[in-house]
Amino acid sequence: MPVGTLATVKTLSPEELHQMGAGTILGNTYHLSIRPGADVVAKAGGLHKFMNWDGPILTDSGGFQVFSLAENRKITEDGVEFKSHLNGDRLFFSPEVSIGIQEKLGSDIAMSFDECIPWPADYNYCKKSTERTLRWAKRGKDAHTREDQALFGIVQGGDYEDLRKMCAEELVKMDFPGYSIGGTSIGEPKDKFFEMIDYAIKYLPEDKPRYVMGIGSIDYILGSILRGVDMFDCVLPTRLARHGALMTSHGRVNIKNEKYKEDFTPLDDKCDCYCCKNYTKAYLRHLHICDE
Repeated sequence: MPVGTLATVKTLSPEELHQMGAGTILGNTYHLSIRPGADVVAKAGGLHKFMNWDGPILTDSGGFQVFSLAENRKITEDGVEFKSHLNGDRLFFSPEVSIGIQEKLGSDIAMSFDECIPWPADYNYCKKSTERTLRWAKRGKDAHTREDQALFGIVQGGDYEDLRKMCAEELVKMDFPGYSIGGTSIGEPKDKFFEMIDYAIKYLPEDKPRYVMGIGSIDYILGSILRGVDMFDCVLPTRLARHGALMTSHGRVNIKNEKYKEDFTPLDDKCDCYCCKNYTKAYLRHLHICDE
């Protein structure tokens, strides 16, 4: 699922996403609540109309920002107080606030509000955080009112097997329509990543979607599919492309290399996409070098 943090997948139009076969795309609840604001999106008729995307949309909860904005936030039982990354304004997110914003945004899939636990973290911290995430999941589910929006639970627990098992089993008791495995892909080694998936996924029902957040490289995707994961998202594909790393059937190409300056062949002779059919490596290198 391509990530469209601010209701746009960077460098790509909705039409191009359709041509590429993208299914679901993501919007970021925290960022959209600041710009343009959930009320503006609601007045536009929801995210689908606002950004002209007629496919499914998933919104995250703001839980990842609890991790990524750690220096500018304070966690309590009620929720999380942030300082805006733009102007320092005070922002408060709770399960109820997060669900309210996501309902205004009108996504097809909403995510429970949780704490994305940093790695590494000691057992006591992970236990307290996971137990609070479960209480927040219940509060969010109680606050959720849109029948046309599926709310997913998020399994936390760090890299502790008993906590992952406990969290997964308790969320399943709450009977969410789908489940995510969170707190992964945040700097842990690959073997730890797959351990955390293994610890959780066997307790999640096979007849409901199972989603791992924040993975975009082929090795992680295929390893997750083998374990029974259905959904993944990441900023990685567009971020790599914006920095000149292009994925082809012949492997990864750094298009900014000098050797492509006079290479007038297609990027990938086995590909029938618009770019490969119409443009050369020399031209693509020119665009990157000129910041176009």
